Amino acid sequence: MSRRILIVDDEDDIREVAQMSLEMVAGWEVIPASSGEEGIRLAAEHRPDAILLDVMMPGMDGPATAQRLGEDAATSAIPIILLTAKVQAADRRRFEGLGVAGVLAKPFDPMDLARQVSASLGWPE
Repeated sequence: MSRRILIVDDEDDIREVAQMSLEMVAGWEVIPASSGEEGIRLAAEHRPDAILLDVMMPGMDGPATAQRLGEDAATSAIPIILLTAKVQAADRRRFEGLGVAGVLAKPFDPMDLARQVSASLGWPE
């Protein structure tokens, strides 16, 4: 089943690798965004099936972006998976308190990213 994924990450390389991975491996449509503000606008406009959201970004960071998405009726039902290099237990507990569907560690294996996203969301492969 084809999915539409919004990737929000300020790092061009990470965004491009994730986009290529999800498009080539899983055949999903990917919408890239380089900031929290752009991600919120594109989420409302395109209503993706899921959002991959970087935690550390300048300006509006991932947790603030997730909170804003959750407060908007147009985007509150879209599952969010955080992408982060901060994978310690205390960080994970804080992130899970945001009501996100999952937390994936960076760097990620591009060949395994679609499977990790599907597993986090309970999607059949």
